[in-house]
Amino acid sequence: MKKILSLLTILTVLASCTPTPENVQQSNVLPPIYPDYCDVTIPQNIAPLNFLLRADCEAIEVKAGDITINARGNEAVFDIDDWKALLQQSADKSIEVTVSALINGQWTAYRPFTWQVVSDKVDPYLTYRLIEPDYEIWNNVQIQQRCVENFDVNALGHYEKLENRCMNCHTFANQNPQLSMMYVRGPGGGAILNENGILSKLNIPGSVYFGFSPTGRYITYSTQKIIPAFHSDPSKRLEVYDSESNVCVADMQEHRIFTSPLLSDSLKFETFPTFSPDGKYIYYCAADSVSLPHDIKQLQYSLVRIAFDEKSGTIGTQVDTLYHQRSVCHPRVSPDGQYILYTVADYGTFPIWHPEADLQMMNLQTGKIDTLGIVNSAKSDTYHSWSSNSRWFVFASKRDDGLYGKPYFCYIDKHGKAHKPFCLPQAHPSFYDNNLKSFNAPELGKGKVPFDVEDVAKAMKKESVTFK
Repeated sequence: MKKILSLLTILTVLASCTPTPENVQQSNVLPPIYPDYCDVTIPQNIAPLNFLLRADCEAIEVKAGDITINARGNEAVFDIDDWKALLQQSADKSIEVTVSALINGQWTAYRPFTWQVVSDKVDPYLTYRLIEPDYEIWNNVQIQQRCVENFDVNALGHYEKLENRCMNCHTFANQNPQLSMMYVRGPGGGAILNENGILSKLNIPGSVYFGFSPTGRYITYSTQKIIPAFHSDPSKRLEVYDSESNVCVADMQEHRIFTSPLLSDSLKFETFPTFSPDGKYIYYCAADSVSLPHDIKQLQYSLVRIAFDEKSGTIGTQVDTLYHQRSVCHPRVSPDGQYILYTVADYGTFPIWHPEADLQMMNLQTGKIDTLGIVNSAKSDTYHSWSSNSRWFVFASKRDDGLYGKPYFCYIDKHGKAHKPFCLPQAHPSFYDNNLKSFNAPELGKGKVPFDVEDVAKAMKKESVTFK
């Protein structure tokens, strides 16, 4: 009992030592918090938006709804249970947030901002590659999965277990954690297919970008020879282009690969294929071939589609062009089939080092294009994926420093309006300041995948399933 009383006494003394606001000076500017969580829309199930104040302050006070944080220093960290209770009672409502800071002996209260909480939840799991943002674009790659409702992280692929091989992104079938695939490159590599936690290695040669059909029977993928080259423009650092590329389809039941002359034209580059949610189309990007690398700035990819019959496994006979004004990458159709989201850049097929790279969203019913001004930044905004309810998407953005990519979440309301995106929250507000890895290829999933690093390492030792 004496020990308990002593502990309570210590905690009381520590709490009393934290300064609280008095003689507060009002400011009409928003607080310089990082990440920038001012006036963002968030899902009801997101982890606490912990942040720090970019100021040399002695103490900070944050009020959000009925939560009050008083802390020394410049960091605001929410108790996760209090946070969940706050979001639960604030669904489809706004939370006003006020930040006050003690700087040079003077308390300043910044202009309040809001968090709009929506009951449309985001898929709870996010997979991504962690990659060093240098010229060795494949070195020391990891694939991780994070629960966005809290801060739990588990590894799916790790370079130390896979002989430092390059690993392509981990892709779900319809955001389903029981059916997914990742590609491990190099000798003895292959596509690692996850079916209900059972992993198999598929010999699908040269596959880079891929997507599942709605039933999961077919995978459409691109084969390409990728050439990295240093860029003459210092703002772009590195240019990557395809010396050749085609689109194919793999039948997962009959273990056969097929294509069409329209998808493997020797005078064109075809890449980034993805199925429509109803399986009736394959959307992809296509460009007329040019002399590379000399004419790289003339390399323009259009957004196109071709019909597909999932029942018979046949490809259509006509290619329709949907957009051809800039160079398009990474098309993804929303699960409800209403929108297609894609990246546009001035040229080429590797936009992560293009600061002009932005996201655009096309309404597939009307053809209207939203340039997503509230979403994009002055730096690269690229690879993206949808939540299963079509109300959220996640994308990789280098908006902070042009070097390190981070996952940002954007809400699309029932009217198709995009809201200001927010960065993936972390347990420690200074995480991104200290992190030396770039988040790459974020993918949303409805649940936790039933395998880990050790399972992938074991699957790599298996005999490959051969496709003909």
